[in-house]
Amino acid sequence: MRGVFMTGTDTDAGKTIASACLLVALRRRWPQAGYWKPVQSGLDDLPRGDTGTVADLTGSADADFPAPAYTFRAPLSPDQAAAREGAVIDASTLTLPAYAGPLVVEGAGGIMVPVDGTLLMLDLAERLALPVVVAARTGLGTINHTLLTLAALRSRNLRIGGVLFSGPDHPDNIATIARLGGVPVLGRIPRLPDLTAAAIATAADTLDISPLE
Repeated sequence: MRGVFMTGTDTDAGKTIASACLLVALRRRWPQAGYWKPVQSGLDDLPRGDTGTVADLTGSADADFPAPAYTFRAPLSPDQAAAREGAVIDASTLTLPAYAGPLVVEGAGGIMVPVDGTLLMLDLAERLALPVVVAARTGLGTINHTLLTLAALRSRNLRIGGVLFSGPDHPDNIATIARLGGVPVLGRIPRLPDLTAAAIATAADTLDISPLE
């Protein structure tokens, strides 16, 4: 188990909360599991980035969080955020950091978001060669967005570890995606009015990570 690549159906699909829940669930099987965000943009709005959020929500030590390869201030796609600062992302540096356990690797936005002038998140997922977990909403529009994301992943023959849903229970949408997408459902994270480590741990208890083993 080297880790998983967490992508979303689009921005704000719940990737970071899903990553935190998945990290807690994985640690019950692999105690040394950690988290890595290869490219972090949006530090103007979130000074500690998604890494800080996941650390707070999982009660993890800094050593469990390899530093992002690139960080940018603007809340834009990585290529645009880098250009805003006159920086260039060298895709050859985006390799898994040395770490003792499996990593939850969180991408930026959806799978077709550009990393640099030519590389997409889809290309990065292919290079890292990790099973991909798709974070998806439960509500209206999720069937189209999720099935399109799955189709893009299959166009590269990437292993799909499963779909992890967030939001109110919409069993028909979840069942349709599982059936038409031919993917396992890892679980559903309900709306969490209080984002605390205890709430994340409770949500993690409901996940089924067996498809990732």
